[in-house]
Amino acid sequence: MIDAHHHIWRQRDLPWLMGPEQPRIFGPYGSIRRDYLIDEYLDDLKGTGITKSVYVQTNWAVDRFEDEAAWVQSVADEAGWPHAIVAYADFTREDVRPQLDRLAKYPLMRGVRQQLHSHENALYRFASRPDLATDPRVQRNVAALADYGWSFDLQVFADQMEGAASLAAACPGVTFVLQHAGMLEDVSDAGRRAWRAGMERLAAEPNVVTKLSAFGTFIHRNDPAFVAEMIQATAGIFGAERCMFGSNFPIEKIWCRYEDLFAAFRAGAEPLGQKACDAIFNDTAARVYRL
Repeated sequence: MIDAHHHIWRQRDLPWLMGPEQPRIFGPYGSIRRDYLIDEYLDDLKGTGITKSVYVQTNWAVDRFEDEAAWVQSVADEAGWPHAIVAYADFTREDVRPQLDRLAKYPLMRGVRQQLHSHENALYRFASRPDLATDPRVQRNVAALADYGWSFDLQVFADQMEGAASLAAACPGVTFVLQHAGMLEDVSDAGRRAWRAGMERLAAEPNVVTKLSAFGTFIHRNDPAFVAEMIQATAGIFGAERCMFGSNFPIEKIWCRYEDLFAAFRAGAEPLGQKACDAIFNDTAARVYRL
């Protein structure tokens, strides 16, 4: 089985882990303002049966994007984990290719993430503006990923999904990996309707898959009932063959143990049947990230 979304880090490399806490969508994070290295990650997932993992970028200083990929590659060369890297590049630049060329020297490179999520709530806001997915320069740069065989890890909120779908349509040679099942943050009836409508719009684009991950982000706990609801709703929209599990550790470690999180995901997916579970916990990530 594969954990398709986790992080490791040295505190000194991450400006947001140094100094005072900054607004983050997952709330207070004092307990993880420290090193989180591969040995601790491997200790966290003991007993789960997970045999491979995908590292996702963690917002190093933007001019150190290559340093991040180089460090994770060096960790993998020594420890054998992780098995794929999703690095960072700036797709708002005139031409992203020089950055991609620098990343291409690292054998575990499989994808790139630049977080595009923006929200009227400042605590949830990250991108400089909410409509970056529809920017012609961004679309042109993301399309360049096809030449490298890399995916784009897509992070947006519900009201940005129409624009994100247009980005996917403009880049048919790129696989888009929607982060955290579209980050349902408004669980009111209206919020759920908006989320579903956006997810259905994204699912209509055949080159979009999604991660089942980070369901504790806005509630700050591991809620097995909510995890099951999100897995089954998302798989119902995308199909299990387009869904993959991710732990989002150590972010989720703020409020739960890995084994409890994984147990909630296994129980939540079980009603979908063995074939669906195989897809969610292994096959989709293996296909998308070539593991």
